[in-house]
Amino acid sequence: MADVLGMAFRDYQQGNYTEDIKTFSSLDEEDVIPVPYLFRSYKEMPKIEQKALRLAKGKVLDVGCGAGSHALYLQEKGLEVTALDSSSGCISVCKERGVKNVVQQNILAYSDQTFDTILLLMNGIGLAGTLKNVAPFLKHLGTLLAPDGQILLDSSDIIYMFEEDEDGGYWIPNDGKYYGEVTFTMQYKGQKSDAFDWIYLDFNTLQNACWDNGLNCELIMEGEHFDYLARLTSQT
Repeated sequence: MADVLGMAFRDYQQGNYTEDIKTFSSLDEEDVIPVPYLFRSYKEMPKIEQKALRLAKGKVLDVGCGAGSHALYLQEKGLEVTALDSSSGCISVCKERGVKNVVQQNILAYSDQTFDTILLLMNGIGLAGTLKNVAPFLKHLGTLLAPDGQILLDSSDIIYMFEEDEDGGYWIPNDGKYYGEVTFTMQYKGQKSDAFDWIYLDFNTLQNACWDNGLNCELIMEGEHFDYLARLTSQT
């Protein structure tokens, strides 16, 4: 699969920014991810991300680190951070930007250490792909938690993307899938990724999945548009 994010990040880092990343999903038509936004400073981050970074403690694993903006901020605050991403391009950019500890690997294959804080920001739970994969995904994250550790994640309830009727209900396709399951492809400078599954979880669904898999789930903050920040901790 073409490393679309990695290519875009390398271009931006090297001063060759000329276009943004296009996305195509099963829910809507073409959209755009502005590449500069992914290199944002703490002051430019949404309040939910800022809150998560303030709550981070101890040894931190930044899952799906992208260009390393979250990892760099925490590193500058004196925390020990490991930035993990499956994209070789993302990891190379993180190194160039000064992230000290980087790992190129799929999170489900990573088991080297335990952490006091695991970050899954910018809807990092989406890496689970589909609702049936959320349980094994959460179980694996639980094995990476140190005693008294925490998982900080944000996500969105995308029910707002469906048509609302006069009674306040929503018209959701009856295709047997959870409405937060989306299929994406990304394109950058003529290079297109393979289609991949991505999930957005409403808080109640996340909370139920956590309880079923040995984790407590606390709502920390709600955003302005169906988004939220949650903290997950071990039940034992």
